[in-house]
Amino acid sequence: MSPTEVTRFLIERARQLGFHRAGVARIDTATRYRAYRRWLAQGRAGSMNYLSAPHQLAARRDLRELAGEAKTVVVVALAYAKHGGDERTGAGPRGVVARYARGDDYHTVLFRKLAELADAVAEQLGRAVASRPCVDSAPVLERDLAEAAGLGFVAKNTMLIAPGLGSYFVLGELLLDVDAEPTPSIDASSPRCGECRACLDACPTGAFDGEYILDARRCISYLTIEHRGVIDRALRPAIGAMIFGCDICQEVCPFNAAAPDRAEPDPELAPATPDRGAPDPAALLGLGANQLRRYLDGTAMRRAHRNQLLRNACIALGNTGDASSIPALEGALADRSELVRGHAAWALGRLGAVEILTAALDRETDPYVRSEITCSVAEASERAR
Repeated sequence: MSPTEVTRFLIERARQLGFHRAGVARIDTATRYRAYRRWLAQGRAGSMNYLSAPHQLAARRDLRELAGEAKTVVVVALAYAKHGGDERTGAGPRGVVARYARGDDYHTVLFRKLAELADAVAEQLGRAVASRPCVDSAPVLERDLAEAAGLGFVAKNTMLIAPGLGSYFVLGELLLDVDAEPTPSIDASSPRCGECRACLDACPTGAFDGEYILDARRCISYLTIEHRGVIDRALRPAIGAMIFGCDICQEVCPFNAAAPDRAEPDPELAPATPDRGAPDPAALLGLGANQLRRYLDGTAMRRAHRNQLLRNACIALGNTGDASSIPALEGALADRSELVRGHAAWALGRLGAVEILTAALDRETDPYVRSEITCSVAEASERAR
């Protein structure tokens, strides 16, 4: 098969596997590598120190560090549900889960489909093919590659937008030791963000330091998923009811508003239950270790550890202003994790539960938690004046 025929086969087979977009890029495409290094040097990666590891940097500079025989990279996009999974069932306040995490774990789904694509290429060529499927846990500049392969363009919020599809999709890559013709990138003269800055202005935590520059340290997705420590008290009110991830900069994007509703996004990424995107934070605080494990099993939410999720649940309850959350938060004040206890104290302070906090201060020995209780009591008292 000629390189052009290989590309034609790859794209056709990718669509048969359910991918909504597919393209081919050269293996040595890394146009934003220097910008990536600057972003790291400026500290905008927050506590994600693994991004600066030598093997991570080497692979992002040259994909052949991941697969030395690779000649081609196939880039695919798999759309998830634009609507659904946020039905409010039951009484009490509800949290919010990002749309991509409401169904099966996209890492598993993408990896399996990419492996099937690799098998199909090998069968078509009649020989063994060296391949490596990559999802976002692999050190790949995937939006850079997706733009080069013609799937879309990088927007001001650093998300990839595919015209006609929007940005509600996940990306995957397949490295192959096969010669294939690169697909053309999107015409530079086609409509892009223009003067629009809706995504930048809508971010409640001010995570954008300008167009195309995201500071992860203030990004709700980073704070609720990647960051494992204490969330700055000044940022907590802006997080709102977010339990895992954030879609705000996508929700306001005109490209998503204009994209046709997809009646059939990938069925495995569809919300597992009607209320998967609106969990009960108080109920999460009451789950035992095994119960929480079962709740997260098979979903992308497994990325966040137990203490992080309960920390996030406390913040969500503190932001609701609903006094019915107080008993659950009072229980969280006795949690084994200082991180959870400290954020529960903040939430109780937001709800004005000064007596509960004062009583907890008498038995609390951890310096961090005591500082949270003291600050929360003082702020609650000030608001009550």
